[in-house]
Amino acid sequence: MKANIKNFLIISLVLVLITSCGNHSQTPKPYGYFRITMPENTYRKFDAGKPYRFEYSAISEIEDRTDKPEQHWINIVYPQHNATIYLTYHNVRNNLDAIINDSHNFTYRHTIKADAINEMTYYFPEKKVFGLYAELEGDAASPIQFLLTDSTRNFLRGSLYFNVEPNSDSVAPVVDFIRKDIIHLMETTEWKQ
Repeated sequence: MKANIKNFLIISLVLVLITSCGNHSQTPKPYGYFRITMPENTYRKFDAGKPYRFEYSAISEIEDRTDKPEQHWINIVYPQHNATIYLTYHNVRNNLDAIINDSHNFTYRHTIKADAINEMTYYFPEKKVFGLYAELEGDAASPIQFLLTDSTRNFLRGSLYFNVEPNSDSVAPVVDFIRKDIIHLMETTEWKQ
């Protein structure tokens, strides 16, 4: 009798295991990202002892990058998004071609990780501001880079970086938000000289 109960339990256990392992297809869940809510784009003027002025995002902060005021380099920091736009300024002294080539080389160093680089030119002849905007697709360290010049005296270069490992999917909403700020900065830039 004990053998029959033992056999019954074994058969019942096998049947339970067989029926519980049906043809359920299991698919892995995709990675999830935090939802990032963006505020309205509002701007304020930057005009603080540099050879240029522009409007920048009200949710960002300006930091001077150097103790040497003649360099006129600044950062536009987005602390809540862990992002920074690095702005470098150069006086043009019959070396515009060299400065532009350096800028292009710096941008194209990202081709190791970038899937594509899309460039657009900007012309504001009434303000003598001419620019190039480059958007790098893929997991490049800097998704947006740009330059502005009057072609005779002033050159301003900007690059957006995040203080996180590059992942274009996770930073896409922030890049879309900051893209509008960068284009607004380019459109409102003026030279003081």
